[in-house]
Amino acid sequence: MHVVIIGGGIVGLSAAFYLKKAGHAVTVVDQTDFSTSCSYGNAGYICPSHFIPLATPGIVRQGLRWMLNSQSPFYVQPRLDWSLLQWGWHFMRAATAKRVEEAAIPLRDISLLSRQEYSAWSKMAGFDFLFQQKGLLEVFQTEEKAVHAQYTLEKAHELGLHDTKLVDQSALALLEPNIPINAIGALYFGCDAHCSPNQLMLRLIAHLQAEGVQLLPNATVVDFTKEGKKIKKVVHSGGELMADHVVVATGSWSRQLLSTLRISIPMMPGRGYSITMEEQAHGVNYPAILVEGRVAVTPFSSTAIRFGGTMEITSHQTPPRMNRVAGIVKAVKQFYPTLQVNVPPVDKVWYGYRPCSADGLPYIGKLPSISNLTIATGHAMLGLSLGAGTGKLVREIVDELPPSIDLKPFAVNRF
Repeated sequence: MHVVIIGGGIVGLSAAFYLKKAGHAVTVVDQTDFSTSCSYGNAGYICPSHFIPLATPGIVRQGLRWMLNSQSPFYVQPRLDWSLLQWGWHFMRAATAKRVEEAAIPLRDISLLSRQEYSAWSKMAGFDFLFQQKGLLEVFQTEEKAVHAQYTLEKAHELGLHDTKLVDQSALALLEPNIPINAIGALYFGCDAHCSPNQLMLRLIAHLQAEGVQLLPNATVVDFTKEGKKIKKVVHSGGELMADHVVVATGSWSRQLLSTLRISIPMMPGRGYSITMEEQAHGVNYPAILVEGRVAVTPFSSTAIRFGGTMEITSHQTPPRMNRVAGIVKAVKQFYPTLQVNVPPVDKVWYGYRPCSADGLPYIGKLPSISNLTIATGHAMLGLSLGAGTGKLVREIVDELPPSIDLKPFAVNRF
């Protein structure tokens, strides 16, 4: 079977990994040269701890307040756009305690599956991508967030993530002895791992090429040729591809592409930013979420560290806002007062668009209207974290095998 995968980020390439391993001929088409997707600039977390979706009670009210702050970590650009209105309506309906509770188990399951697969990848010859399971800290400065951390701890234990614990200020200092942290405590998730996104993508691409997967760069898919309920050809800017099965894994561009097949999914681009300091001793030991600032910190080595954050619901055409980057730097300094970090020039700032579903769960599955189409998108900030697990699930869907986890919560037509 020839499978055409549209999208060369971590989800599309992971799907190619498992489908090729299963014996299929695989072509991956991407509108870029495979070097600029969101899969490169993220924090590199592989995080079962992230079982709480973006749409939570209170986030809408908080978001309205943050719209007046140019450095806020969450921002929705107001504009007259039917897709935004559709997404916003479903987002508000999903931001309830009941829906958050329902999302926890599927997010846990796909995260654990993905961590298992990444761990197996890390043992492959020539596939070093700095995979480490040393855990993650959610560091907080206020009593309000300490109360929420206690709730999260109890929920984590209910979900079987028993290597989660609260640490006070003195215990936090023992975990991070080389740098002072301005915080009253942290939640430690021993279940979490991290890696270097750049090395992961480079190793994965090299592996796929060595295995005979065809990578087709700088090709924008513009249409499909159908016969009945099947796609026969994928039409792109450089020609056509015959396909027995098609996988759409185009991240934040998936809504537009699927609309050509008359498929509608509530999804919007959520822009995030990151800055990476190279060749500078920093003293940070553990990956961390700075809770009040909503900033992710990832030490890749003793001299390389990345800071990322913000969720900016906007269009692909909106120019980057450097005030968001200033907000990231400000939060880092508030938590790590001795760390030397400044707002870099715009050409040293990475930014990319995460595919945000309306309820914080990805879309993974098929639709009855097209029998040979599998959709895998909408992972928001968890694209890399859930990438390997999603790829494995895509292979199981294509080959009609029993899925590794329950796919119902990820149904493409759930709205």
